[in-house]
Amino acid sequence: MNKKLSIKNLLDSRGFSAFMATLMAIVIGLIFGYIVMLIASPANAGLGFNSILTGGLSKMGDVFYYATPILMTGLAVGFAFKMGLFNIGASGQYTMGMFCAMYVGFHVQLPPGIHWIACVLAGMLGGMFWGIFPGFFKAVLNVNEVITSIMFNYIGMYLVDMWIVNNETMYDGVRARTMYLPESAKIPSLGITGSNVSIAIILGILIAVALFVILNNTTFGYELKATGFNKEACNYAGMNGKRNIIITMVIAGGLAGLGGAFAILAPTTMIGSSVTYEPVNVIAANGFNGIAVALLGNSNPLGIIFSSVFISYIQRGGTLSALYGFKPEIIDIVISVIIYFSSFSMIMSGAVKKLFAGFNKNQPKVNVNAEEPIVTDEAKGKEE
Repeated sequence: MNKKLSIKNLLDSRGFSAFMATLMAIVIGLIFGYIVMLIASPANAGLGFNSILTGGLSKMGDVFYYATPILMTGLAVGFAFKMGLFNIGASGQYTMGMFCAMYVGFHVQLPPGIHWIACVLAGMLGGMFWGIFPGFFKAVLNVNEVITSIMFNYIGMYLVDMWIVNNETMYDGVRARTMYLPESAKIPSLGITGSNVSIAIILGILIAVALFVILNNTTFGYELKATGFNKEACNYAGMNGKRNIIITMVIAGGLAGLGGAFAILAPTTMIGSSVTYEPVNVIAANGFNGIAVALLGNSNPLGIIFSSVFISYIQRGGTLSALYGFKPEIIDIVISVIIYFSSFSMIMSGAVKKLFAGFNKNQPKVNVNAEEPIVTDEAKGKEE
């Protein structure tokens, strides 16, 4: 079959439409943020907005450090989306994974090269365990996963805070936060000076690539996506929809749990210290940031890699805007607007098609298959 290369074919592709819709949403969100800055402080709006756009360039180590946990929670949310499930419980799974990683770090004595790996695996198992419950209730009892996920966010948060406060080995009552983890429990540093970034960002990217391959090139991934489109039809075709729901939530929970482990086990720039957790009964923000990352990445594992880095990048720039009198929360407004407009993906991609439609007029058709030339109707008429 002949294939024709044209702008129309490019515009009709799902990947290009999703990319352009996301790009337009980002542009609109940044413009909206600049308008808010102009209203708040016209004199400093330009400098503040410039810090958002370029501030992250001087803190790329921190960009990747803060992108790592939201990359994992974004994958947790996006993977469940592919199954037609809304995993709003990534915060609870993240917190449970973080606790399990810390518990192994404090209470299990292992050689330095193995200890941090055991902590990471414990974090993944903790998140997987916390993902079983909403998956089971959805599959067996048909309880909406949004309700159970939200409930288990609070249950997980209160349980973890209680367990930490009552554990003398883990909790420092004077500083009202966890003790410093042993050096052997920390994930190896990536070597960027002045930053906490570790090899976890590389592991996260590899996991995202693996998920992309699984979803698009395996029977298991096909079943998950098919079940998400129509569970009843898949059951009729012989697929086990209930099993797939539970497996999906378990995997999603494991991904979020890895995010918690990667965050708490990160190396620090000060020798003898470590990242700590403060049990103040507040749900982990990284879980909800993962929802924004997944939506912006169109639930595509590869797209989530870039969206997590982008969100982290503008957040780092947003902290620098405080130097010009702006609250860092201005970035939350920008991200909210970006996510709001990215949800209108069909409208946005339609606008892109109209914008570029004129380029397709009078464009000559290019035949990819050189062995069989294209013969137009006009040429046929001349031959006759």
